[in-house]
Amino acid sequence: MEIGISTFVETSPDVKTGEVMSHAQRIREVVEEIVLADQVGLDVYGVGEHHREDYAASSPAVILAAAATQTNRIRLTSAVTVLSSVDPVRVFQDFATLDGLSNGRAEIMAGRGSFIESFPLFGYDLNDYDELFEENLELLLKLRESEKVTWKGGHRPAIPNLGIYPRPVQNPLPVWIGSGGNPESAVRAGVLGLPLVLAIIGGSPLQFAPLVRLYKQAATKAGHDAAKLPVASHSHGFLARDNDTAADKFFPSTQDRMNHIGRERGWGPYTRATFDAARRPEGALYVGDPDTVAEKIISLRKQVGITRFMLHMPLGTMPHEDVMAGIELLGKEVAPRVREEIARWEAAGGGQA
Repeated sequence: MEIGISTFVETSPDVKTGEVMSHAQRIREVVEEIVLADQVGLDVYGVGEHHREDYAASSPAVILAAAATQTNRIRLTSAVTVLSSVDPVRVFQDFATLDGLSNGRAEIMAGRGSFIESFPLFGYDLNDYDELFEENLELLLKLRESEKVTWKGGHRPAIPNLGIYPRPVQNPLPVWIGSGGNPESAVRAGVLGLPLVLAIIGGSPLQFAPLVRLYKQAATKAGHDAAKLPVASHSHGFLARDNDTAADKFFPSTQDRMNHIGRERGWGPYTRATFDAARRPEGALYVGDPDTVAEKIISLRKQVGITRFMLHMPLGTMPHEDVMAGIELLGKEVAPRVREEIARWEAAGGGQA
């Protein structure tokens, strides 16, 4: 069972002061957070790609590279790379470079993303949304198969037996498929034999169990060993020494961001009652003290089949010192408890079909 963190490197206005930190400051803070996550024993850190004023990570590979030479064991991944609107050759080269800098710790999480700003920015047509993803994923997987590539598609110039460099340390360079819960994306990942990442940010996490089964069934039918395919989740959350403190610290920025995005997408208001309901054992928020968060992660492993848990922290703008304290609790207290319990459960035959 792997435990880690994901971030979108947000620079939204401070909910108390209205001040907006610079992109540069937030990027430097994230590098510090990755270094601490490595020091406290977390397994993975993911940085999501966005192209908006309120997000500072348009180039996750660069931020991860800044942390690569300051860390020793933590895996470094995008979360996600918006594959529909980027050149797969450049993605592969960037993450192969990161893989070299980190001596084999880079990963790509490929997804569609939940925002569309990158399409007009890079000159892509939203009408080609799905077709671009399919084609770019096909090329990305081909790039990791061999040094010389011959390829032709409909949206990018052909590649006539050209070398793609540098080559990564890992063979193959890990590529995960990110999904918001779409059955088709889960089946696609299974057919391709690629690890799956689920964004579990609302409702009940138990609702994702059928999706994991569908993914495993598709993998088995395609001839892959489904037992060896990891499944990850990405969920919002925060840790403090007690449940009330964790909730009171995390709610203001969470409400601000959920309502900000909600106004763009026509959602209803996000209230404290909504927040508190999601903090319950059956909810999708992982907010509380180490015992509370550990128990919810253990439940996610046992009941849904998640083998990697990524806590999205912070959501919106929070004090850097609070985020660092949360990372320390996740690494030093939550992760050991989860790993020990899951190891005992698996040794006793847990999770065996």
